[in-house]
Amino acid sequence: MALKKQQFAEGEIAIFDEACIYKRGEYWQFRMWLPKENKYARKSLRTRSEATAIEKGKAAYLEIYANLQQGKSYFSITTKEGVEKYLSFRMRDVELGHIVKGRHTTIATHLQHFLSFMGKDTKLKELERTDCENYFYHRHKATNGNVKQVTVQNEQSTINALMKWLHKNGETHIDGFDFKKLPRLDKGNEAIRRATLTNDEYEALYRAMRTYTAKHNKLDDAELRVRKIVQHYVLIAANSGLRVGEQRQLRWSDVQIERHKVNGEEQKLARIHVRAETSKVRTSRTFLCRNGQYFERLREISKPKTADELIFTVDNANELSKRTLLYHWHKMIELADIADREVRDLVPYSLRHFMITQRIMSGLTFRQIADMCGTSVAQIEKTYYHLNDEIRLTNAVADYRRNADGTIEVL
Repeated sequence: MALKKQQFAEGEIAIFDEACIYKRGEYWQFRMWLPKENKYARKSLRTRSEATAIEKGKAAYLEIYANLQQGKSYFSITTKEGVEKYLSFRMRDVELGHIVKGRHTTIATHLQHFLSFMGKDTKLKELERTDCENYFYHRHKATNGNVKQVTVQNEQSTINALMKWLHKNGETHIDGFDFKKLPRLDKGNEAIRRATLTNDEYEALYRAMRTYTAKHNKLDDAELRVRKIVQHYVLIAANSGLRVGEQRQLRWSDVQIERHKVNGEEQKLARIHVRAETSKVRTSRTFLCRNGQYFERLREISKPKTADELIFTVDNANELSKRTLLYHWHKMIELADIADREVRDLVPYSLRHFMITQRIMSGLTFRQIADMCGTSVAQIEKTYYHLNDEIRLTNAVADYRRNADGTIEVL
């Protein structure tokens, strides 16, 4: 590997006969010719001392030489190119079943926000650890203050996962950003609770859905069918607590209707099997949920020909699209006249929160709920405890008495 320029000018000091250092103003600079890239590698040594500059120049030469020997390029790709490489790498995880496709979409969304902040043409090797100190301020301003702190924290985690991978592959000089520390979230603060519906609001939505799917609306058969499918999606979600991705991928072979006697009354329950490949946590689970008749009613509407068909589908071939689901969801929420719906971020996932809240209020343990919903006890406790005034009231008035035999009885 030889320098393009063999003779050094006055004031230039050779480094291993293949690079040189020279002074620009008060500071020493490093320069080295890279034949394969047909360019000079240049960097500031950030010192006024000649002796220090020589040592730093040698270190710079050895680092570049070692990387070139490993086949790594010196000149940087852009942030956009780096993101594309990382997303391609993570797509392999989808193909191997390590993450679900929805998770890959979330990662891509997070990194689009990063590109909007950093710029698509920024050179990766020019990035410094402090370059994202104002990331939260940027996201807060870009969304007029509507972005949630927990959302930004998740984005920052994704961004640093990207940087760690790029650094491991020799595309950056840093393995992450030092984001400005955000205020600690108050777990008891209602403002950070995930959006859900109250009992009265769910009743209003239930009535609104019946109106929305009524025949007197004079809808054509195709539109009425779509509305009824979305209606039953909502009813089943509110009873099962399934994640959106899990529910949209359910097939008729995943559900069996069972009859059980509860308190002397026969009830229809649905035994639901969530396949590992459709689960966010890549773990299968089976559980019972109430109101199995909703599946029976939906079967009459969709008339599946085989057990392998999707349950929530308009054309009997593809999953109910998120766009269709959201469109009719917002129409029904509007018809139900849910208070403050514009600012509460009510989405189909809110039905999972509604179901979990109902199970907590019914006295189920966090372990029981976690097993049903495919999550951890810690996540349930962190997100839903102290969620309702009824629980707070129970905590406040809880009492006991000591019996004559010394035992304690909870009142």
